[in-house]
Amino acid sequence: MHQEPARPHTLTTFTSALNQLRGDLLTMSSLAQRNLRNSLRGLMERDDAWCNDVIAEDQEIDMLEMQIDREGIEVMSRFQPVASDLREVVASIKIGANVERVADQAVNIARRARKINEHPEIPEIHLLDEPARLALSMLDDAVRAFAERNAPLAVELKARDKELDRLNRELADKMVNRMQDDSANLPIYLNLILISRCLERIGDHAANMAEDVVFAVMAEDIRHLGK
Repeated sequence: MHQEPARPHTLTTFTSALNQLRGDLLTMSSLAQRNLRNSLRGLMERDDAWCNDVIAEDQEIDMLEMQIDREGIEVMSRFQPVASDLREVVASIKIGANVERVADQAVNIARRARKINEHPEIPEIHLLDEPARLALSMLDDAVRAFAERNAPLAVELKARDKELDRLNRELADKMVNRMQDDSANLPIYLNLILISRCLERIGDHAANMAEDVVFAVMAEDIRHLGK
């Protein structure tokens, strides 16, 4: 795969518009990253305040997604970009949609965490440690790949997504067994399964973002790579 070098556009106004689009997407991504960390902090520290912050701040991310959509459409209609410029605009819009869905999953985790926090702490909560670490690292690297136009890093994310899928399946199996042995804590085990599923979906969205980075930078479609 041969990476196309980034080239300054001859129209300064176009460059400014594209930089604005990228900047807003990175701001949105940063908020989603923070919300995911805070939702997991609320879970692990049993602190509903962090969960409440995540839920309250989700609207700002929704507004930024709509703003990114408007900016991307305006860039395409005003400047009619071609080749790598067009790919970057399209990829930015698609990445924005995946970032918004990551933020939605952070809200889901926060809501489930509040339910878990109503009950006494159980050791099984730490089965989420590794899925949470992997989901966070995937999201961070997907954002970094976009910011740095780093296609090799983006390609590497696909293998890590398969690992997160495996961890999710293993946790679900363990929780089903625990439900059979300890029915008193069934609501906690069910919420742990659902939080793990949220983390697995975040990995999917990070992988989608990585695919769009590769398409924008290298004009290659890796959506079905390895299948």
